[in-house]
Amino acid sequence: MDYQHQWINGNVITLPVGQVYCVGRNYVAHAAELNNPLPEQPVIFIKPPSTIQPLGHLLTLAEKFAPVHFETELAVLITQPLYEATPSEVQSGLGAMALGLDLTRRDQQSYLKAKGLPWERAKAFAGSALITPFVATPENWDDVFFSLAINGEIRQQGHTANMLTSVVLLIAHISDTFPLRPGDVVFTGTPEGVGPLANGDELTLRLGECDLGETRVVYASSSVDNHGNNAAR
Repeated sequence: MDYQHQWINGNVITLPVGQVYCVGRNYVAHAAELNNPLPEQPVIFIKPPSTIQPLGHLLTLAEKFAPVHFETELAVLITQPLYEATPSEVQSGLGAMALGLDLTRRDQQSYLKAKGLPWERAKAFAGSALITPFVATPENWDDVFFSLAINGEIRQQGHTANMLTSVVLLIAHISDTFPLRPGDVVFTGTPEGVGPLANGDELTLRLGECDLGETRVVYASSSVDNHGNNAAR
């Protein structure tokens, strides 16, 4: 995908594009809406850099992956190496925040879960990680509000105070197993309200007081060209 981390003003963030570490079931109400039990520890999975697409005029998805569900999440940019990090080290290693859409083939995910198989086909397909431009980190990671509207109607609202595992402790937990590198992004979990995206849906993403932008869903014959770039961009 044609993606580079950037600030909301359009300036490029001069870090490599790394892995996207995702967290499942970090909000009680979301776990309940999918009839999932609450985890004993954070559920972690990874989307590779090739899955990322930037927020632009179009959110392009391959028709063969439909239906694709949206999951709106606070996304955190890692700017210092973190491995077996303390909360204090994590605080120093977080350089920016954005919103991410953890796009999901829900039917495929349900099938894979029932078979006890990995989720990659449902979670790490082409274009499955949309990331908005980044803004500065907050004074308090436990007081961050975000929302997604579709066709003018609020569909998801999240507040980090409602997370099962807070942002800082979550990233410290991830770093216990995975060495985090500058340019990696952590999707911190989605609140309730997830659902399918329809062709032509207009999405508006808001983080705190900042409007991060809008995009329109397009299901195309292929979401990427032969060079791995988003086909409709």
